[in-house]
Amino acid sequence: MADQRDAAQHTGAPGGVGVYPRPATTHGPDPDASPRGAGAPQPAPTVGAVVVGGNFPGLGVVRSLGRRGIPVCVIDDEVSVSRVSRFTSRHVRVPNLLDEQRAVETVLEVGQRFGLDAWVLFPTRDEHVAAFARYRDALAAQYRVPTPGWASVQWAWDKRKTDQMANQLGIPAPRTLCPRDLAELDQLDLDLPVAIKPAIKEHFIYATKAKAWRADTRDQLRELFQRAAALVGPGEVMVQELIPGDGRYQFAYCAFFKDGRAIGSMVGRRLRQHPPEFGRASTLAETIDLPLLEELSERFLRQVNYYGLVEMEYKLDPRDGQYKLLDINARVWGYHTLGQRAGVDFPYLLYADQLGLAVQTCRARPGVRWIRLVTDLPTVAVEIVGGTLSWRDYLRSLRGINIESVFARDDPLPGVFELALIPYEAVKRGF
Repeated sequence: MADQRDAAQHTGAPGGVGVYPRPATTHGPDPDASPRGAGAPQPAPTVGAVVVGGNFPGLGVVRSLGRRGIPVCVIDDEVSVSRVSRFTSRHVRVPNLLDEQRAVETVLEVGQRFGLDAWVLFPTRDEHVAAFARYRDALAAQYRVPTPGWASVQWAWDKRKTDQMANQLGIPAPRTLCPRDLAELDQLDLDLPVAIKPAIKEHFIYATKAKAWRADTRDQLRELFQRAAALVGPGEVMVQELIPGDGRYQFAYCAFFKDGRAIGSMVGRRLRQHPPEFGRASTLAETIDLPLLEELSERFLRQVNYYGLVEMEYKLDPRDGQYKLLDINARVWGYHTLGQRAGVDFPYLLYADQLGLAVQTCRARPGVRWIRLVTDLPTVAVEIVGGTLSWRDYLRSLRGINIESVFARDDPLPGVFELALIPYEAVKRGF
């Protein structure tokens, strides 16, 4: 298939789109797309999926579906590992997916140009979740859009709303305050240290390459508050109680959630994260059995009428023994491939439900481990130098690893390509 580089000539097409081919709407399936019910014969998987963002979480979606013979198109504005996967049917490189409206226009243009009618749309970044929720009706004219509407997504997108809903439902959460200016900040009764973080993390993380900042003194708090306010605007800076403990105190409930219940679910524990204190991502994780997180999370998801894939992050507070809600990701998360090895293939569950295919309720078995070596090794180096981890303990932690985030025997090129991308990732994300 010829390389398409004249996308800007198409009506409404964003300029500079490059394509690299490779050797309405309610939650759930389209009610008019019969025969697609659970009792009907299952069609051949000619309906594919569009994955927006090809970094390692997107690669996990590509492999989940591609191994089942489902065609997958990846749309990306970065150099990413999915481009070289044998399971990527088509890779489309575009200039920029950060702007909401432009991202929606780009995704629609690609679908129209390549005839991706009724394919299932998988966002992998938070800004795309927000865009797809806000422009859901426009996207649904071309795609199946499993991202829920804004009425549900807003409770994950804006952390002020997350905190508000958690308090309303009696779900433990760290004490969080949102002063509008320095005068209000100075009036707060705080126990230091605290975390300075944004209400909407995309307004902060791309500029700082950090998820949050730590303030140990009042002077430091004032300085960091002003820096954060300059980046995200007044009222979006959150001052949050800092729960002690590293990644080993962080847990997550993960699910494909529909009609008030989990179709597939998993509880995970971070064993290490990068960076060590305010981790943007897990580097070593394992499945565990923790029914309390299931109960707390499903209470929240039912209240906001949630549909789709979700990860809810908690931290165990050693001071009172409570699991406190920190964050919600309304999309695939970094280690979702852990679920596939533990018996819950999250991307396929969502895809199958969108096509009206029968899916069985499933729950991840405990004791399965996942690692991302390219971020785990730098994390370990910092901890060993800092005296918080010994070589012996590190080697012991590697026992029983079941899956690596990128390396796979049946798809080796992404693992090799990721090594070549280390300098690029270091600059792009602050490795």
